[in-house]
Amino acid sequence: MLSVEKSAKTKDEAIAAALAELNATADEVEIEIIEEGSKGFLGIGNKNAVVKVTLLPNPARRAEEFLNGLFAITNEEVNVDVKKTEDGLDIELSGPDMGIVIGKRGETLDALQHLTSLVVNRGDDEFMKVSLDTENYRSKRNAALESLAYKLASKVVRTGRNTTLEPMNAYERRIIHATLQNDEKVTTYSVGQGVNRKVVIALKK
Repeated sequence: MLSVEKSAKTKDEAIAAALAELNATADEVEIEIIEEGSKGFLGIGNKNAVVKVTLLPNPARRAEEFLNGLFAITNEEVNVDVKKTEDGLDIELSGPDMGIVIGKRGETLDALQHLTSLVVNRGDDEFMKVSLDTENYRSKRNAALESLAYKLASKVVRTGRNTTLEPMNAYERRIIHATLQNDEKVTTYSVGQGVNRKVVIALKK
């Protein structure tokens, strides 16, 4: 955790200087008074106050600073809205060109979510789940995958032949599996390795 030590005539002045350097508010830090300071006698023997101020873990702030810094580097005009929930952090991105942020089949959005999760959970004892979305993409993608699963399951039943979907990440494969897990006529399983892993929809034997 980031800490600074400051010395000033009073502890309040030292704390204010430390907060300014950390760009933080009092509720975001832990304050340790190293030396109270004293005025001395008739101006003789004055001792400055010394404080140590430590920036406490702030996952929401960490996520926002990381994403804003990243988009500044890439010159993308993106607004970052971070909300802390019981489950973790919900991050909503908005801007004039979110297609670039989403990427092909959401790959860029997934990569951003993964990187933000790594930054947020760096060095902290308690893991915090990070959910990153834009223009309700996640919900739309989930609905599209569920619809695709039902459509392909019907095709498998009709033709009697298994069908293999395009490669998907683990999250999207889980949606296909969950959508058809209670189907009486078809079953699902995964094949392949790494980024080439795919879901197969097959007739139940």
